[in-house]
Amino acid sequence: MIDQLNKLKLNLQILHRKVVSFATRRIDSKTIILLSSIVVGLLSGFSAVVLKSLVHYIQNDTKYLLEIVDAYFISFFLPLIGIILSLLMIKLFFKGKFKTGLSNIIYLIIRKKSDIPRRKILSHLLTSGATVGTGGSVGLEAPIVVIGASIGSNLAKEFKLNYQHRTLLLACGSAAGISAIFNSPIAGVIFAFEVLLPDITISSFIALLISSASSSVLSKLIYSGQPFYLVTQGWIFQAIPFYILLGILCGFISVYMIRSTFFIERILSKINNQIVRTLSGGLLLCLLIFFLPPLFGEGYSSINLLLSGNLDSFHSDFLINTFLNPQVSITILISLIILLKVIAMALTIGSGGNGGIIAPSLFTGAYSGFLVVFVFKVLGIFELNQANFIVVGMGGVLSGVLHAPLTGIFLIAEITGGYSLIVPLMIVTAISFFISKYFNKYSIYTSELARKGIDFRSEKEKFAVQHLSIESLVETDFQKFKPNMMLRELVEKVPFTKRNLFPIVNEEGRLVGVVTLDDIREVILDKSVYDVIMIYEIMNSNFQSIEIDGDINNAIKIFEEKQVWNIAVTKNGKYAGFISKSSLYNRYISLWHQRQSEEI
Repeated sequence: MIDQLNKLKLNLQILHRKVVSFATRRIDSKTIILLSSIVVGLLSGFSAVVLKSLVHYIQNDTKYLLEIVDAYFISFFLPLIGIILSLLMIKLFFKGKFKTGLSNIIYLIIRKKSDIPRRKILSHLLTSGATVGTGGSVGLEAPIVVIGASIGSNLAKEFKLNYQHRTLLLACGSAAGISAIFNSPIAGVIFAFEVLLPDITISSFIALLISSASSSVLSKLIYSGQPFYLVTQGWIFQAIPFYILLGILCGFISVYMIRSTFFIERILSKINNQIVRTLSGGLLLCLLIFFLPPLFGEGYSSINLLLSGNLDSFHSDFLINTFLNPQVSITILISLIILLKVIAMALTIGSGGNGGIIAPSLFTGAYSGFLVVFVFKVLGIFELNQANFIVVGMGGVLSGVLHAPLTGIFLIAEITGGYSLIVPLMIVTAISFFISKYFNKYSIYTSELARKGIDFRSEKEKFAVQHLSIESLVETDFQKFKPNMMLRELVEKVPFTKRNLFPIVNEEGRLVGVVTLDDIREVILDKSVYDVIMIYEIMNSNFQSIEIDGDINNAIKIFEEKQVWNIAVTKNGKYAGFISKSSLYNRYISLWHQRQSEEI
């Protein structure tokens, strides 16, 4: 039996090599891209279905098992159990190598040539399934995007495609993941180029559409369910001031979500002991979910409860009761849910679980829209359409948190089954985006990268700069001198070099100073001091330096802020050369023009 399996494995490997060889020799790159986009879409869609089915299986089987053994008290610890399972799988099966969120994917696009490890497919499938299935207060969208990105990246590597094509297939997988989750192919495409792709061309747009559509078709074929079913009506002109108010509220909630997420994760990260961190964060999460059940899992069932308008059922689900009237009680509870959802999400991820921000953003936006409607209804000021404000609020918070207004608009427009709310969506998402952008320069995905020194300019600049590395710009043809040498040794070398900069390096190979022609201009004609002055007496120790594997954006920042023309480059602290402002910008301009004329 084992021999037969090994033989089958060998035959599959031979077939695989033949297919790849035939494709690379006989099929042009554009055709490979289009065919690959279909394969990526189907595989990503299938992965999304598997993940959703796994979560539902865990949730349903867990409830059934607890009923059989009559151990309801265990349900309190379910979110913690899921986080522990996630950490155990990472430790046992993936050697502890694991990163959550899309920030890492964006970083790999920018700095690692879009090379997404294959292990991310299985690791994110299992860990996010365990986390969300047991009640972790996060979404499945980010893990599915990562899975799709890994599928696209690895398929591109199989066909030995270049960086641009590899990035495109990575984005195709991400678009397909979003498409499969929400049955929203257009939103998947927009998410891919608004969040991941720095630029878009007609041919790449077509590949994204094909991949996203393929994923949506497969998902709908084998998994008919979707997170929620929304029925909305047309909007009325008199409601515009309230939509503006909702946009402002969504903007500030987005700011709160971004800042609170990183604040809580920073606090948890300071706990060095993984066991203590998991137990403390996980138990706090369990307490929050115990007192506020809507915080359990993705929260889509709770959104459906809001849409149903069954407030009696909604109110009875809470363990928090007040002595106030039901209207005030519900207002307080809704406000608490909005404020605490982001805390539950951050605790889930910070404790070791895996999930994303999209579902919590939609959840918080839905409750924000409901809160606006409910408050004005209680006050007797205006009767607003509850379903409309719930779904528009979802788009508003998503736009503010992701800094992706188009994604917020089209995702909600698609899942509502029409574009009757396009104008309110445009108003709310735009206001939310600008408020969030004003207080947070970066989105929740790029904030972490910005703190590491990876700065983003315009989208086109970002694409050109990401191709540059400090190592590729290092110039090494400089005459080196030791600090204890006499001035004569330096002066005698000046006629034989085109450089006007001389690095001073000590015995350990570390740069201790620089000498320029300006530094020796006053003494170069006085030969009597050649054997009197030592180099360390005239060298300048105040120089700018950067590590060879550092971020190119830091070098650009130094050039702009310090107004220097050269930056010393070190490798493990030792002198490696210099990069110049002129060479950096010449390379940048060259890449810019290349990108302008290139069709992916």
